[in-house]
Amino acid sequence: MDYERTYDSGLFDGVALFVILIDQGSFTKTALVTGHSTSHISKQLNKLEARVGIRLLNRTTRNLSLTAEGEAFYLRCQKIVDETQQATGALLGLQDEPMGTLKISCPVSLGLSTLRPLISDFMTEYPKIYIELELNDRKVDIISEGFDLAIRASRKLDDSSLVSRRILKSNSMVIASPSYIKKFGAPNHPRELIEHKTISYSNLKQPNVWEFIDLDGSQISVKVDSHILTNSAEMEIAMCIDGKGITQMPSFNLGQEIQQGQLVELFKEYKKQQIEVHLVYPSRKYMPSKVRCFIDYVVNNLA
Repeated sequence: MDYERTYDSGLFDGVALFVILIDQGSFTKTALVTGHSTSHISKQLNKLEARVGIRLLNRTTRNLSLTAEGEAFYLRCQKIVDETQQATGALLGLQDEPMGTLKISCPVSLGLSTLRPLISDFMTEYPKIYIELELNDRKVDIISEGFDLAIRASRKLDDSSLVSRRILKSNSMVIASPSYIKKFGAPNHPRELIEHKTISYSNLKQPNVWEFIDLDGSQISVKVDSHILTNSAEMEIAMCIDGKGITQMPSFNLGQEIQQGQLVELFKEYKKQQIEVHLVYPSRKYMPSKVRCFIDYVVNNLA
């Protein structure tokens, strides 16, 4: 049903000062923060109480305390002030030209295979953004180490206060070299891996436990005896090609090794485990334009 909206032009007068006053706890501190005099703040508060028709504060020369009505009013006003600040920050961010240094963490193989061409094209489109890219397979602490965002690959991300956005899916593959198969044979079932030499990725929580989906759809966990344990996907591939063992990794780590016959995929008839790649960053609030445009660029180009 249509209705006529009515407006009070002075609706928000004194609201922000009221919230700041409660947050700061005194007229003196509020004056320092806002640059207004204590008398001005007091007058604005009196006008606000007169307009709403309710005493919001009990105040003496030493103490401030909210009335019950003031407490309820403060909680609502605090949300309004916070949302207004966020809206203002978002608007300013949209107006900013993306520029500055963007610090990114990414796994080595994923960076070289997937991210490299994207970053090259991104820098052409945004010449005022400088990239500081750390290719490292360790899990960085985004906030304490000063990263704007990180790219992480995992079957399941850890619960975290960080924001994540999935950008890519990849299959997990079990691979071996023809020379290894010729010498030791190929396992027919994942459980037979316990009889083979394996190469495992040490950055996983349980590098010696390999997960599979059996032909009947049930989950299988195989505890392997890792003859080589490394934090480098490149080393895994090199050792595997040299016939030192069987390894398991996301397909995005591989180039043309299978097509060129250097490696052979095992267990082709088994359903593949999914590895998800996420962009991870501290917060959606007040996101710098350089971060926002990079996220949008990666998502749009990997979709």
